[in-house]
Amino acid sequence: MERRAAPRLRRRLGRSDLRAVPEARRALRELLRQWGRPGRSEIAELLTSELVTNALVHTDDDAVLTATVGPRALRVEVRDFVGRLPRPRAPEPGESTDGRGLVLVESLADAWGVQAHGVGKSVWFELDAEAA
Repeated sequence: MERRAAPRLRRRLGRSDLRAVPEARRALRELLRQWGRPGRSEIAELLTSELVTNALVHTDDDAVLTATVGPRALRVEVRDFVGRLPRPRAPEPGESTDGRGLVLVESLADAWGVQAHGVGKSVWFELDAEAA
């Protein structure tokens, strides 16, 4: 029996090119056209936007977006080449809306984390296809 590769998206994101954010959303939407319960792909798009924006704004370097659709879940990973680790921070009243992306990821993803690499890190999240 032949085993098919999981559907996958891989994009290189140029340094500080914020046009990559809507492009990444569009590409992910296409990948997820028939994936998961209603609303899951929209959450995936939102969280992907947050990770891509964070990588482009806070690292001043290129990044790589990878999204893999598995039999039960989606995994999205954004790798950058800066060692500084991100951390969620609760916004203070009256603060700007900057810095809330990881709080969204933390609250909406089924799992998420940061993985250090020899050069840089990956910030990732997973969404279960069937979660409500």
